[in-house]
Amino acid sequence: MEIKNGFIAINKEKGLTSHDCVKQIRKLLGTKKVGHTGTLDPEVTGTLPIAIGSATRFIQYLPQGKTYIGQIQLGIRTKTDDMQGEILNKKKWPILSNNQLDNYLNNFRGIIQQVPPKVSSVHVNGERAYKKSLKNEEFELHPRKVEIEELILKKWNQANGILEIKVSCSSGTYIRSIARDLGEILDSEGCLLNLRRVSACGFHEKNSIKISDLSDLKNKKTPFIIPTISALDHISTLVLTNQEVNFWRTGRIIKFDTNNFFKSSTFDYKKPIKIIDHKKILLGIGFINEEKTKLHPKLVLNAK
Repeated sequence: MEIKNGFIAINKEKGLTSHDCVKQIRKLLGTKKVGHTGTLDPEVTGTLPIAIGSATRFIQYLPQGKTYIGQIQLGIRTKTDDMQGEILNKKKWPILSNNQLDNYLNNFRGIIQQVPPKVSSVHVNGERAYKKSLKNEEFELHPRKVEIEELILKKWNQANGILEIKVSCSSGTYIRSIARDLGEILDSEGCLLNLRRVSACGFHEKNSIKISDLSDLKNKKTPFIIPTISALDHISTLVLTNQEVNFWRTGRIIKFDTNNFFKSSTFDYKKPIKIIDHKKILLGIGFINEEKTKLHPKLVLNAK
């Protein structure tokens, strides 16, 4: 199969780890240069963007926002903050109207301090928290700042204590922590019942493909691979002349006449800039200096 550089939006099925998906794609495409954009728990389904070839170098420049749809079970606290963990306590939940419950969810909207689950990939003194939990070690995790851009209460069932929410949030946010903390705020308990990631890093589940459907693609020309340049549509673009391309590929700083280059009011000078040539071929990522007079190469493809 012809190997291309770009991204695959995987619709991860329950039971697979993120590394399982990477391993299968490496085998399918016959290349080791494959990476994911952030782990997705085995029990969580949905969008998992996978980078192929040189696209692995651009992962950090993708949009960082993610959107989930999940169900929270009130009345139960577990060791893992989801239904897969050992049950630690059960407690009745209060009688709540939709409006009352939605008001409680205000505690999680905006920029908040959140303590990750103890069974998570967070590092504690150089070791993953979940590994310490498996060894029954005692440790504490410190709160971390996360941003909940949108939190919508979609459904609430008073009888069984299950609510469904839609959450758009920053990278590093744990929906399991929201479930746990909501239970505590309600003077009850809470854990995550089910979770699906509908979008991540600019990729959406409607454009994703199941890992189980990739096995019959060996004789195709990888139409499922999304070009790297398409995944970077959210950042500003700068087109170089042929001479500037030669400077760029040797890693040299490029000087500019600001009157010729920075006329667009939508151009964001403080953020990474996508660099292309006149044929719209992606050359890499650069940054503009504060005086807006020089382009500094940061990531150069096909460097000389």
